[in-house]
Amino acid sequence: MIPFSGNPLDRAEPRRRDAAWLRERLVDDATRVLPLWKLAPLVRTGEAPRLAWATPALLDGREGQPAPVFLGIADGVAHFAVDLSDRPDPLEEFGFAGAAHFPELRAIAGLLPAGDAGIAAQARQVVDWHARHGFCPGCGERTVVINGGWSRRCASCSSEHFPRTDPVVIMLVTDGARCLLGRQPSWPRPFFSALAGFVEAGETLEEAVRREVAEEAGVTVDEVRYLASQPWPFPASLMLGCTARATTREIAIDRFELEEADWFGRDEVKSALAAPTPRLAVPPPLAIAHHLIRAWVEGDVDAWR
Repeated sequence: MIPFSGNPLDRAEPRRRDAAWLRERLVDDATRVLPLWKLAPLVRTGEAPRLAWATPALLDGREGQPAPVFLGIADGVAHFAVDLSDRPDPLEEFGFAGAAHFPELRAIAGLLPAGDAGIAAQARQVVDWHARHGFCPGCGERTVVINGGWSRRCASCSSEHFPRTDPVVIMLVTDGARCLLGRQPSWPRPFFSALAGFVEAGETLEEAVRREVAEEAGVTVDEVRYLASQPWPFPASLMLGCTARATTREIAIDRFELEEADWFGRDEVKSALAAPTPRLAVPPPLAIAHHLIRAWVEGDVDAWR
């Protein structure tokens, strides 16, 4: 399973609009609350990390602080996320020290159960959105949280605003025997990955793939095939994984986007998946790029769909 997918919660969208039900859940001892601090979720310490859930008692006396976000329901139990970034040391304040910590999500995601990583991605993205959208983009006045944390309303012009997800195409370009990989200027050598870029306004997924490959590497492609997607909450992307068939091979890179791009043979990429080589290191399993590359190397792209 691709990391950050597989969220087991029923998001229960109608409950978001039920203010009375939400209030009842927030005083129910059965309710689970996931604390986040500076966008890092609370995780149990130990050899088998898991999300560390608290009870609604965590919220006592927190009027005026960030509102909890309703994540969903599992086994009849409501689950929320709450931002504790306003607290200087929530581990000590709430008695978590020693039993749990706040690791950076990218560092811990690969060690969490798949469902926990999916929940953490959901919580991080929505909490981050609230931190960035306290004021109305239309009139500049302060907004208030409504619908269980899934929208904000402007107190002045009454416009409503919702969390957004930015679509990003990420594509493994192949010519049959080789794949095209690129390296951004900030990446250490010999790290390469699949090409990627944001979908622009008025553009289909396929058009975005063709444009990005042409812009970044000067290669044209024809057939584009969608394979799978990955939530990427850093801060709010949806990675749309594709393959694309090259019709030209000559590379002409955009130096603003890439420092280097090259064609790599299947055997060379297979070796790099096992361990970095002097010429090539590939993304870890946390990234959908890794899964695109591995599917091509193992010849099971059709089965992976």
